[in-house]
Amino acid sequence: MLTSYFTLRRFFCCRASFEATAFTAPKKNLVFLGSPQVCVSVLDALLDASKDPSSNFQLAAIVTQPPSGRGRGRKLMPSPIAQHALDKGFPQDLILTPNKAGEDNFLADLRSISPELCVTAAYGNILPKKFLEIPPCGTVNIHPSLLPLYRGAAPVQRALQDGVTETGVSLAYTVRALDSGPIIASEKVPVDDIIKVFFCHWSFELHKNLMLLFYSCL
Repeated sequence: MLTSYFTLRRFFCCRASFEATAFTAPKKNLVFLGSPQVCVSVLDALLDASKDPSSNFQLAAIVTQPPSGRGRGRKLMPSPIAQHALDKGFPQDLILTPNKAGEDNFLADLRSISPELCVTAAYGNILPKKFLEIPPCGTVNIHPSLLPLYRGAAPVQRALQDGVTETGVSLAYTVRALDSGPIIASEKVPVDDIIKVFFCHWSFELHKNLMLLFYSCL
């Protein structure tokens, strides 16, 4: 659901831009931001789609949390998303790991990539206005709740604690206020005993559905 005329116009203008240049111009650059293992299915969907010759975009860079100490020896390890990208052969120099998304060097690197659109899923870092102004088609976030319900952290756990009978996923534009941007689309899921287990363990299928939702809106 689009919440305003201006959002609607922006969405379809961007879509028209993608479609008009799909076979006449180089692919548009897309940047993905995510960090935990739960986002791997989103990354895989973007990687697979960007390799498709008929796709009108390419995954130009990945932004994720910096390496952190894990395990018994507290050895510095890349985030699950960074490690998965490396395992898939994604260039290491295109995996950006700023401590904060407002760092000048990072923003300069992002501008040099010229992303048409940014996609976030559990990135874990606040995106400042200077970041949000870079991609002309904006930044969209995949959020596992029926926004505006359960904005912020742990939406799945909070929904289950409240005993809801229906939840879902949403695709929304990112703005400075937390999970408050215009909603592009949402998909509902009834909550039963199977779904409770499925949500508690952050199932692969949840994020696969999120990406299907994303492609249906782009």
